[in-house]
Amino acid sequence: MQALLGVIFHFIGGFASGSFYIPYKQVKGWAWESYWIIGGLFSWLIVPPLAAYLTIPGYTEIITHTNGGILFLTYFFGVLWGIGGLTYGLGVRYLGVALGSSIILGLCSVFGALIPSVYYEFNPQPGKDTISMLFSESWGQMVLLGLLVCVIGIVICGKSGAMKDADLRKTGHVAADNTEFKIGLGLTVSIISGILSACFAFGIDAGKIMAQEANGIWKAANPGEGEFLFQNNVTYVVILWGGLTTNFIWCMILNARNKTFGNYTDSSTPLLSNYIFSALAGTTWFLQFFFYGMGESKLGNGPSSWILHMAFIILVANSWGLVLKEWKGVSKKTISSIIIGILVIVLSVLIVGYGNYLRE
Repeated sequence: MQALLGVIFHFIGGFASGSFYIPYKQVKGWAWESYWIIGGLFSWLIVPPLAAYLTIPGYTEIITHTNGGILFLTYFFGVLWGIGGLTYGLGVRYLGVALGSSIILGLCSVFGALIPSVYYEFNPQPGKDTISMLFSESWGQMVLLGLLVCVIGIVICGKSGAMKDADLRKTGHVAADNTEFKIGLGLTVSIISGILSACFAFGIDAGKIMAQEANGIWKAANPGEGEFLFQNNVTYVVILWGGLTTNFIWCMILNARNKTFGNYTDSSTPLLSNYIFSALAGTTWFLQFFFYGMGESKLGNGPSSWILHMAFIILVANSWGLVLKEWKGVSKKTISSIIIGILVIVLSVLIVGYGNYLRE
């Protein structure tokens, strides 16, 4: 039952992440850097402390008495992850929601799932999965199989993107949502994003002592009720400070370079709706990790949680790509290819879920 709840929570988080970019499409007359940082202020500065305040009494005290080295490492991984998040937005901009998310999150799922288990192989800690455990235990082998299937699905989705590019070039058709489609630049920033975005998982591990303290306080007040669903909310505050640092600096540079500071007060644009949609996008983005923390509390912070989270995001993002007609003007063969890729990713989720069932 715990595994099922974990999968459900990860699906909700994946749906939030796979959907967050949709409100940005309703922003009119603003440059990318303007709506990205407005949404980011909600994602990284406003909503995370609010969520921590509502779920963890005294969360600020937990942060202030945590070792400075731990706080710095957690923040540093947040900075690296922030670069990944920044290039995520560019990847989706140049490749579309479906293809961009598939490539970025596919790489992110591999690095985020396997590197921590390799680290804990050489630096063992109680409750942490090691790479040898994954290969030696039947449940771990099932999780690794699910990861392999997930990668296959991602490769299929990536191939579908190349087919899409070829189809559009052949027909000369460019849909409204494809006006910025740039395969070369998009692939470059997507690869960077996929690698660095995995640093969020490392940040959760680096700041785990804060989550453990929040968990201990809650369990002392609620004996016999299991693990605290919202324990990671305190860690998110520190990680996301790092993400805010990276994105704020870059967006301000772009505002200056492109002379787009005027976007924020330009009355010729629908200012109110632009701010509302940007805030909605940013808040929706944060909800992915709110529910990721709930799922992680049920499954553990091993490869399975990260794989499920990434796979659900890929699934939802690709589904949105079809709904938004990002694949308009391509052949039936290309459409069939992306649908097969989505189904393979669904299969990977089921395999990982079964692996966690065997673990219980």
